Amino acid sequence: MARAFPLDRLRNFGIVAHVDAGKTTTSERILFYTGMSHKIGEVHDGATVTDWMEQERERGITITAAAISCNWAKTLETDRKNKANQFTFNIIDTPGHIDFTAEVKRSMRVLDGAVVVFDGAAGVEPQTETNWGYADEAAVPRICFVNKMDKLGADFDSSVKSIEDRLSKKACRIQIPMGAENNMRGVVDLVTMKSYTFGGEMGMDVSEEEIPAEFLEEAKKRRAELVERVVEHDDALMEAFLEGNEPSNEDLKKTLRKAVLANEIFPIMTGTALQNIGVQLVLDAVVDYLPSPLDLPDTVGHDVNDEEVDVTRKASDEEPMSALVFKLQDDKFVGQLAFFRVYSGTVKSGTYILNASTGNKERIGRIVRLMADKREEVDEVYAGEIAAAVGIKEVKTSHTLCDLDKPILLETITFPAPVVAVRVEPKTKNDQEKMGVALKRLSDEDPTFVVSTDEETMETIIAGMGELHLDILVDRMKREFGVEANIGQPQVAYRETIQREAEAEHKYVKQSGGRGQYGHVKIRIKPLEALELDEDGEPKKLAKNITREDHFEFINNIKGGVIPQEYIPAVMKGCKEAMTRGFVAGYKMEDVSVELFDGSFHDVDSSEIAFKLAGINAFKDAAKRASAVILEPVMKVEVRTPEEYMGDIQGNISSKRGQIEGTEELGGKTIVNAKVPLSEMFGYTNTLRSMTQGRASMTMEFDHYEVVPPNVSADIKKARGVSEE
Repeated sequence: MARAFPLDRLRNFGIVAHVDAGKTTTSERILFYTGMSHKIGEVHDGATVTDWMEQERERGITITAAAISCNWAKTLETDRKNKANQFTFNIIDTPGHIDFTAEVKRSMRVLDGAVVVFDGAAGVEPQTETNWGYADEAAVPRICFVNKMDKLGADFDSSVKSIEDRLSKKACRIQIPMGAENNMRGVVDLVTMKSYTFGGEMGMDVSEEEIPAEFLEEAKKRRAELVERVVEHDDALMEAFLEGNEPSNEDLKKTLRKAVLANEIFPIMTGTALQNIGVQLVLDAVVDYLPSPLDLPDTVGHDVNDEEVDVTRKASDEEPMSALVFKLQDDKFVGQLAFFRVYSGTVKSGTYILNASTGNKERIGRIVRLMADKREEVDEVYAGEIAAAVGIKEVKTSHTLCDLDKPILLETITFPAPVVAVRVEPKTKNDQEKMGVALKRLSDEDPTFVVSTDEETMETIIAGMGELHLDILVDRMKREFGVEANIGQPQVAYRETIQREAEAEHKYVKQSGGRGQYGHVKIRIKPLEALELDEDGEPKKLAKNITREDHFEFINNIKGGVIPQEYIPAVMKGCKEAMTRGFVAGYKMEDVSVELFDGSFHDVDSSEIAFKLAGINAFKDAAKRASAVILEPVMKVEVRTPEEYMGDIQGNISSKRGQIEGTEELGGKTIVNAKVPLSEMFGYTNTLRSMTQGRASMTMEFDHYEVVPPNVSADIKKARGVSEE
C-alpha cells in the first residue's frame, strides 16, 4: 500500500485554548469545511463530533483530546477536489479545563504546530497561559486565532495587547477584523492586502475583495508593522526594505513562514467560528505557516542500553521505525486503543515491534485512523502520521515503539502530580470486583489519575488534578464499567520534606539460629537542591555516584569497599521506601538528598534485605532530627469580576490565607490574580457566585508546594490522629 500523500503536505496540529474560548466550535467548523461532517454540531446542542463522550456533551466542555484526520485544499484554489492540491491534516482538539491539563501536555509532545484560540472579549485567560507554556517547552510553532469577535465586549486590540503582555512580544497581527460585536462582517488579510467575507451555507462561500475604505488606513498601518517585523528575518529582504523597496507578497509569506517555524513570530488572526467567519483562512494559514514533519529537526532518542548515546531518526518512510505512544483509551468494542505518533519508518498491522520502554516484543493487531469516536481501519501508517493500534498488551503513555533490530528510546512525557484525593468504596461485593479493573483501566489512560491504598485503613484512595477531574472519573466508572461507589470528601494531597541536614547510623543485626542478618549503614540527609545549570541554561550532568529521580537523590560515597557494591542499591531502595510515609503526619516525603558515606558488612550474614532494612531505619532516625515539615499545594487563582465586587473578593481571598498578587482590567471586568492554599478553595465557586450574584468567574491551577504554618500543621496532625509530642 503506497503513501497516499507526500510528507511535505502533512500537517499535525492541535487546537488549544482556555475553557469556553470557542475551541470545539472552531473544530466543528473545520470538520464541516473539510468535508468530514455533513452538518455542524453545536456545543450548546450537545451534538458535536469531537466532544463525543456523554459527559462532554452534558457539561459542554472537552474532557479528552479527540484526534481527527481530514484533507484540505486552500480556500481560493480553483480545483479544490484535485488530490494534488490537497493537504492532509491530523488535528487534535484538546481540553481547555485545567483539571484535564495532562491531555494538552501529552498532545503537545506529538504535534508539530498549534492553533491557539482566544475569546475576543476576554483575551488571554489562565489555561491559555499554561497551554502556551507547554507549547514553549515542546518548541511548537503557533498561530493565534482571536475568536468570538461577534460577542458583546469583543475588542481585537485589547486581546492582541493581552497576548503581547502575557504570552509573547513575538505575536504579530496578520489580519484585522472588519467590525466587532453585531457589526462583525469579515476580515482583512495584511499579507495579501485583501478583504474576505463569508456567505452561503454556513459561510462556505468566501469572497476576496478590495479593502473597504473605512478599514484601509488601519490596514496600511498594521501592514507596515508586519513588514518591519518580517524583513528582520531575511538579510536580503531587510537590505531591499531599507533601500525603500517593499517586499512582494510571495517573499513576505515565505519569510513569515521561516520566522513562524523558528518560533520567532506568532501570527494573530481573527474571526468568529459561531458566525462562520474566518475559519477557512485559519486552515489556509496552517498550510502556509505551520510545519510539515520535514520542517522539523531530526528526532533524537537514546540507545536502549546506554542513555549517554544519542540515536537520531529522520522523518522518512525509509528509516527504521520509531513511534511514541501518547495516549491510551478504553474502547468497549475493541479493547484498549494505543494512540501513537510515527516519527520515522512505517507501522504495519500484523507485524512485530519492540516496546523499547519495557523491552517486550509486541504484535500490532490492527491499526485505525481516527475521526473522534469513529475509526477507519488501515493496513499501514507512515512517518509523520498519527493513528491508534489495537492489541498491544503491556503499553503505557510515553512508551516508545520501534524496530526490533534497530531500537531507540524516545524522551518520555512528564506529567504534573495530582493535588486532590478522595476515598472510594464499592457499594457491593460485585462492585468491588469490577472496581479494581475500572480503576486500573482509567489510571492507565490518564497519568494524572493515581490509585493507592491507605496502609492503615486498607481503603482505596484516588487522586487527580481537581474536584471536576475526580468527579468525571467516578462518573465514568459508573457508566463505562457499571461500578457503583461511595465517595469521601475531597482531601488535599499534602507532602512532607526536611529543612536541615542530619546524620544517622543503623546496624541491623538478627541472629535466629543458622544464618543471621547483618547490615550497617551511616547516612546523611539534607534538603534536595535544584540542579545547577550550564552556560546554555541546561541542567549539568550529575557525577556517576549520584542517582536522581522524582524528588529524590542518592549519593554513593562509599570508599574502599566498606559496603560491597551489590548491597548499595538495597540501601537506596530502603531510603525510598521510608519516604513513602513521613514522620510529621504520615504523608509522602519528597525533595530529600541521601548520602551513604560509611558502614560495614559481614562475610556470611550480610544480605540485600538486611541492608534495605538498615537503610529504612537509618532514614527514619535521620528524618526525625532534620526538622521535617508538612507541605501544602498552593493554587494560582484568577477571579474575573465586575468592579463593584472587588473589595468583597479581595477580603474573602485574604481570609483564606491567600496572597493577592495584582489586578488588571480586561474586557470590562477586573481580573484578580492570587495564590491561595488548595485546602481553603473547596466549594469556592459557589461562594463566589453568591457573593457576586453569579457575575464573577474563577479558574485555578496548581502552582507550587509550600510549608504550612504551625497552627495549620497542628490541625492536620490532629485530623490524622497524630499526637503533638
